Amino acid sequence: MTSHLTGAFYWLFSDFLTHVGFLLALVFLADLLRQRRSPTSTLAWLMAILLIPYVGVPLYLLLGGRKLRRMAGRKSPIYHSAGVDADDATALARLLNWYGLPGARAGNKVELVSSGVEAFDRILRMIDQARSSIDITTYILGLDPGGQELVDRLASRAAAGVRVRLLIDGVGSWRVRRSDVRRLTEAGGETAFFMPMLRMPVRGRPNLRNHRKLIVIDGSLALAGGMNLAWPYIGRSPEGLWQDVSLVVEGPAVTDLAAIFTSDWAFATKSQPTPPPPSSVVPPDASPSQPRGVVQVVASGPDVAGDPLYEAILLLIFSARRRIWIVTPYYVPDEMLSKALVLAARRGVDTRLIIPARSNHLTADLARASYLRDLHNAGGKVLLYKPEMLHAKAVVLDDSLAMIGSANMDMRSLFLNYELALFVSSAREIDAIAEWTEELTKRTTPELPLSGWGRILAENVVRLLSPLL
Repeated sequence: MTSHLTGAFYWLFSDFLTHVGFLLALVFLADLLRQRRSPTSTLAWLMAILLIPYVGVPLYLLLGGRKLRRMAGRKSPIYHSAGVDADDATALARLLNWYGLPGARAGNKVELVSSGVEAFDRILRMIDQARSSIDITTYILGLDPGGQELVDRLASRAAAGVRVRLLIDGVGSWRVRRSDVRRLTEAGGETAFFMPMLRMPVRGRPNLRNHRKLIVIDGSLALAGGMNLAWPYIGRSPEGLWQDVSLVVEGPAVTDLAAIFTSDWAFATKSQPTPPPPSSVVPPDASPSQPRGVVQVVASGPDVAGDPLYEAILLLIFSARRRIWIVTPYYVPDEMLSKALVLAARRGVDTRLIIPARSNHLTADLARASYLRDLHNAGGKVLLYKPEMLHAKAVVLDDSLAMIGSANMDMRSLFLNYELALFVSSAREIDAIAEWTEELTKRTTPELPLSGWGRILAENVVRLLSPLL
């Protein structure tokens, strides 16, 4: 009798779990469709939830969030200035204005920082010259000698009375413990971790990372781009460093960069947004021999309505007439972005994609291969950079705009991460970025990955699953 009761209980419990799993799958399917993802991402998650629900549902619960409205609603606005006069604006300006982004700002001094050694030296000098505030956001903070030297330098400035705030991503810097930055807090500085992993509720937190890299000094000087504060991104010696790039900006555009940091900091610390102290630094006067750059700050991520960075890139690719040069460490686009570049190549635009011959992520290299062949077969130039790992993120479009930022040309950066880009539309700065890109081209080879049937099968499987990676 007991065995019959045990058997009945087992089957009833199993049937109950099946129904619960089915109901959860329906709930998450409805949530998935509500989020308006790209078709490839939606299809990948649909397959995971329907075909392997006991794996797909927990994964979606953990990683599936994209635009967490309730979480984003608690975040202060990242911009505090109006957009542009839409009547006289370009198509790009009208698009970004529709999203409420501030317009491009003239009167900036812009400098290209194209090596990790140069960046390390420049960051140390920026920290030393700070008089009122130092605000830093980084995805990875290194425990290497260079990273720790930066922390020591920040602690020294905090002890001197400068307000120092260091914001570290909870996943990118998962190895960093509070004891690793204790000397900074003991000196009067502040540190915070952006969405730590071990915090409830966990939905979406592991997948939505603050990938922005930003240093703001005294509210008037900033460095932004793709470099983390760690080896092999920056350091005193060039040995082993990756190829990367950032921009140093001094002038009105820093106001918008400072507003992004302020919003991120307030969200991470659950505090009220506080602007930086009044700047004690006066930018040098413009002169005819050194015209001032035009810079627009474009942020994207869960705290921004829609996908302005992604849509801006699409618009620029479709409107390009002469050249589209893209530098990125990872190329795993959605179908729309891939098709836009293929069409550009077919209509005769000089379309170049500069990527590392081998990146630090095997899955990204497998996922990109079929997209590279599509672009190559359309007449685009796929250029593999071989001297070292290429981690830079840059775009040059015609003679009208260049972009440098933290976003890779992949679905994670364009649809999930908190990212930051600088759109530069002044001739002097565009030329400098284009010249740097051409120098990279000299160290590339026009090779494509091997195309054996086994590799192509692996590539296609990874491409299908790439929205989940």
